[in-house]
Amino acid sequence: MKYLIDILKGVVIGVANAIPGVSGGTMMVSMGIYDDIIYCITHLFKQFKKMLLPYFIGMAVGIVGLAFAIQYLDKNFPFQTRMVFIGLILGGVPMLFQRVKKQKIGIANGVVFLIFFASIIAMQYFGGNGTDVALTIGVLSLIKLFVVGVIASATMVIPGVSGSMMLMIMGYYNPIMKAITDFVKAATSGDWGNVLHIGAILVPFGIGVVLGIFAIAKIIEWLLNKAEGLTYSAILGLVISSPVVILMGTALSGIGAVTIVTGIIALVLGGIFALKLGGE
Repeated sequence: MKYLIDILKGVVIGVANAIPGVSGGTMMVSMGIYDDIIYCITHLFKQFKKMLLPYFIGMAVGIVGLAFAIQYLDKNFPFQTRMVFIGLILGGVPMLFQRVKKQKIGIANGVVFLIFFASIIAMQYFGGNGTDVALTIGVLSLIKLFVVGVIASATMVIPGVSGSMMLMIMGYYNPIMKAITDFVKAATSGDWGNVLHIGAILVPFGIGVVLGIFAIAKIIEWLLNKAEGLTYSAILGLVISSPVVILMGTALSGIGAVTIVTGIIALVLGGIFALKLGGE
């Protein structure tokens, strides 16, 4: 049963990473598995099969298997979709507060909290959206995809920072998502020529993602060991800023009463879901 629950948590993380403005790292914190995942990543060969494998399976399902559904829901029901994730975030905040309260709290913690809270808001406000790039097969293009994968994956692990938002700023979000959906279509239809072509584009990006996740996890593990209280104050600032950032990236003009009501229901359901998963 625990294995299936861990897969479900991985699905939530994967889906979160696929939506601009939503952070997979925040979902890890909200579900109470952030420390475990960071530890498992930095001790990959010892912990992969035991703990990381179900999360990875779930993330793959969330990112690849649900790519079509994610794009459809976020396009047609953006407010409700974003409210689900705000609920997921808020549902995990009480548990995070308990973690921070266990540490010795001083002025430095408040300063760190405010700095990281404000930095994420500023990143969203001044970031803007980059022009979509064309994905091609070439030495320079593949190197760029590798670097983009490293940057995006690092932000996927850091709570409050959306890897998909960073991809959008760099102009790679829509091309990468299209490549993933095209890859799935080609594989299911048996178009192996397209599978190889798109795979050649996605592989360097995927390698960059894996290496980036490992590198940032090492840094976060070191920070948790050396300054756990300040690190959790920073994480709390990142997490608390996330709902604000999500709403900043959501079109709110012209929203009707039905949308608001269904959005509130989605918020409550997301919060209950987070509390349930966080308690497992």
